[in-house]
This record gives sequence, C-alpha cells and structure tokens, in this order.
Amino acid sequence: MKIFIDAGHGGSDSGAVANGLQEKGLTLDLGRRIENILVNEFDGVSVKMGRTDDYALSLSQRTNDANAWAADLFLSIHINAGGGTGYEDYRYNSLSVNSHTGRIQSTIHHAVMVQLQPFGVRDRGTKSANFHVLRETNMSAVLTETLFIDTVADADLLKQVDFLHAVATGHAEGVAQAFGLQRK
Repeated sequence: MKIFIDAGHGGSDSGAVANGLQEKGLTLDLGRRIENILVNEFDGVSVKMGRTDDYALSLSQRTNDANAWAADLFLSIHINAGGGTGYEDYRYNSLSVNSHTGRIQSTIHHAVMVQLQPFGVRDRGTKSANFHVLRETNMSAVLTETLFIDTVADADLLKQVDFLHAVATGHAEGVAQAFGLQRK
C-alpha cells in the first residue's frame, strides 16, 4: 500500500496566513505526523512525502511524482481560509459519493471527525471539486481542509499540539480503515 502525502503549499507559496500561522507550515507538520503514524503503527504501508521541507512545488510536480511512484492514494493536506469554521474534504467532481474514491473519502472524513469531536469542530461535510491534484492523479485522491486559519477559534486549535495529533490520527486511521491496514 503506497500513500503519497501532499503537504499543501511551501516555499514562496505560504498558502493562507492569519493569526500568527502559515498554512504551509501546518500542512507539513500534519503530513509528517500522518506519515509517522502510518509507518510506525500499521503493517504493509509505504509513505512518500511530496515535500519534506519548506520549498515550493508546482501542482504538476506533485501529481507527476505521485503518478510516477504509482501511489494507491494521493492525500493532499490543507488548512482553509475565508472566515468559516470546521473540517471538510474533497474528491474530484466527476466521481460520485459511491465511487471507490468517494468511499475512501467518506471513511477518512468519518475517522477525522471522530478524532475532532472532543474539540467541538463543525462537520462541513464531504464535497467535490475540480482541483488539479484531484483531477490529474492516476489514483484515488482526497484533499482535506482542516479548520480556518483566519477564524480565531480555529487558529487557536491549530496552535495546540494535542489538536494537531488528533487531526493526524484521524487522517491515518481513515487511511488504514479505507485500505484494510492491520496494526503492527
């Protein structure tokens, strides 16, 4: 089982910035946490990080790397902005909720929400969109948006280590459930 983790943004592309936080740093932190949980707690999983430090990658570089590696799942990690609150995730808009990717998305979504429930995080649902990383990947792809960096209450959660651990655990548990990974 090969999981490609795309930590959104990086380098000169900071992503959303607000409340003393930068999306690019949070996505890399979460990506590394998810990788650590998957590799150390589950059998038969290989993880490749799209980026391992603070540098820029084009969208094509991200999808080309995942396609060349023949990943089984492309998991793109993001933090939202725009004044809302809560967690949501996306699949490519030509895929139904009942598609293979839709079922993976639903499993990851549920696992994340279980972990975030103690924090009172709003469930914004599973959605679809025509994003490059969802459209140009040859494997199932899910893009997650955890909280809103420009909402103070959400940003306060994003500054807490226990919250970041819960987010990563939810992502890793969802991937493990979706692909039937066994614990070590």
